[in-house]
Amino acid sequence: MLGRMHFTEVAVQNVRGFSPQGRFPLKPGFLAIKPPGNEITPLAALALALLYADGRGGDAAFSAQGQKSGKAALTMLGQDNLTYRLLRELGASGTLHRQTAPGQAPELVGQEAAEITQALRSQVGLPSRSAFEQLYCLMPNQLPSRKPRVRTSKTDVKRPSLPGVGSNPGMHGLASNPSMPALASTQAVAPAEDIPAAEARVKELEQELVKSREMEDLQFKLDGLNSQLFEVERKLKSTEGLKVAIRDAEAAWNAAPTPESVGLPPDILTRVERYPKALARREDALNRLATEREQEAQAAPGAVEPLRQNRQFLAGLAAGVLFLVLGIVLGTVLGSNWRYLTLLDIPAFGWAAMLALHYVDDLSRTTGVGRKEGMFAAREKKILEEFDAEAAPVRKALKVLELESPEDIPAVFERKGLLEQKVNELREQLAAMEANPEFIAATEQRDSVKQQIDELSVEVGRAGSFVRDLREVERELSRTKESIALAKAGHVPVAAAAGAGAGEAAAAGGPMEDPSPVLMTLAADLLSTDIMTMSGLLRDRCTQYLSALTDRRYLGVEWDEGGRASVFVPGQQLLVSEIPPRDLDMYYLALRLTVVEKVSARVKYPFILEHPFAGMDEVKLPLIARMLKHLGTLTQVLLVTPHPGLAQLADGTVNV
Repeated sequence: MLGRMHFTEVAVQNVRGFSPQGRFPLKPGFLAIKPPGNEITPLAALALALLYADGRGGDAAFSAQGQKSGKAALTMLGQDNLTYRLLRELGASGTLHRQTAPGQAPELVGQEAAEITQALRSQVGLPSRSAFEQLYCLMPNQLPSRKPRVRTSKTDVKRPSLPGVGSNPGMHGLASNPSMPALASTQAVAPAEDIPAAEARVKELEQELVKSREMEDLQFKLDGLNSQLFEVERKLKSTEGLKVAIRDAEAAWNAAPTPESVGLPPDILTRVERYPKALARREDALNRLATEREQEAQAAPGAVEPLRQNRQFLAGLAAGVLFLVLGIVLGTVLGSNWRYLTLLDIPAFGWAAMLALHYVDDLSRTTGVGRKEGMFAAREKKILEEFDAEAAPVRKALKVLELESPEDIPAVFERKGLLEQKVNELREQLAAMEANPEFIAATEQRDSVKQQIDELSVEVGRAGSFVRDLREVERELSRTKESIALAKAGHVPVAAAAGAGAGEAAAAGGPMEDPSPVLMTLAADLLSTDIMTMSGLLRDRCTQYLSALTDRRYLGVEWDEGGRASVFVPGQQLLVSEIPPRDLDMYYLALRLTVVEKVSARVKYPFILEHPFAGMDEVKLPLIARMLKHLGTLTQVLLVTPHPGLAQLADGTVNV
């Protein structure tokens, strides 16, 4: 299952270790949770009680003292990218709601403890309780030094066989040399057998102590400079968000269209302003033309009757012909006086001629109406062509910009100017930030700090590749001096003292418990693999963490098939149960950080730490904080701590 789960809010009412009442938002990354008082806020234990409630009311123990009841709620983003809110009345019932969509009322998922647990496992993606508690909750009582020692006989302690040790050039011979002495802190103090040799050893240890002190001072300065460099770079990186915003704004500004970029005339906005007037002029001209056509149509004559169908015209012609024929015939037959009868054809033909003239006149008027209709058509075409010529760029803009109305065109081109204004404002903000005296000082300080770090790194390299921890040298020096004092006192035989010391040490409690098998098994189950595969996945990174946390006293880590761990020191291989308790805690922390880092590449869960670093060397805390900050880039890291130095390195602080 691939996904990311993190808490987005914790809300409490009358819960010990928190303010009496409040809601506290949580964001991804490395957050420092600051308790309201001296008591450490039990965030990890409360999360376990809420997420894995068995319905027996055991979470009532988290109620604030003097209060009858309390409430606690966790809001989280599940691996299905939905928001869930788990609310419980401490010692009583609880509910689980799911927010399916913003703005909608959350829906109830379950009210029974078993139902809620099943939903958290199947929908939210929560792992098993043992995996979450042992891998993703780090509390002080989980550190190996806080647990009782394993009581076992000397013969029961066996070194695991480590695969590949003999073939590793860097570790060659470490496991096969039983004559190498154990670490000074694990040896019983016995009288010195050779006092001169022991005194010579004291001188060597005193010289080594000087080197170790010098190395510790250098390392302390180097860590301080690294912390200083981190703060300086954090100040300088405060402009990164603004630079990204400027790049995005410039990209949007460059991508915004202009009339030239989309092939439109530069005066397109003026044309858009004139478009409504041009449209109104076209409609007005077409309306006037239609009115003139209507008036002309009403004044135009009807259809002209042909002459051959005009009875009066035909009658006039017939009468004229008749009078002409009768005059000629009767004048010939009856005498010349009847010839005057032909004169009557003059009015008859005149009447016909008059009707013919009227026909010609009507016909000419009909031809004029046709010519006017042609003029009307030509005017209409000219009106439309003039409008099309003026409106063509506007129509092209609508098509290119994929708009429906010309009113939307100015907003598209005005966006270019607005984006330019935004870019200029962001650039002014950046210039103001970079001109800030603190920013300028940080820029100058960064180069100086880097130079100092380089110089110190050269000094550290010149001091030697391996220098033991100052406290380890001091312990061995003290024990050596004590052995010389015992030998000079001469009260106890050397062999007897050694035997008694070993017996008392064995009776005192035996070796520490190796926490590795449980962690390796849970991590392997979480990634659905085996322990040996997990060993190969974790080895290099765990070695880096352990070496950094122990000032490079340990050179490697190995696990056997059962998950039991051994570490390498110069010239020797040791079970982790045999190393000093303080170093075992560092190994445990290194393994936990490595497991969370590697598993987070597949599935992400919140990593909750209830200030397990109490009592640790202050010089280690900045290094641990940087490790947690790196881990915060992979998953959510919630560190409950009142320590101001750890809170300064966090991505954010939440006061609960």
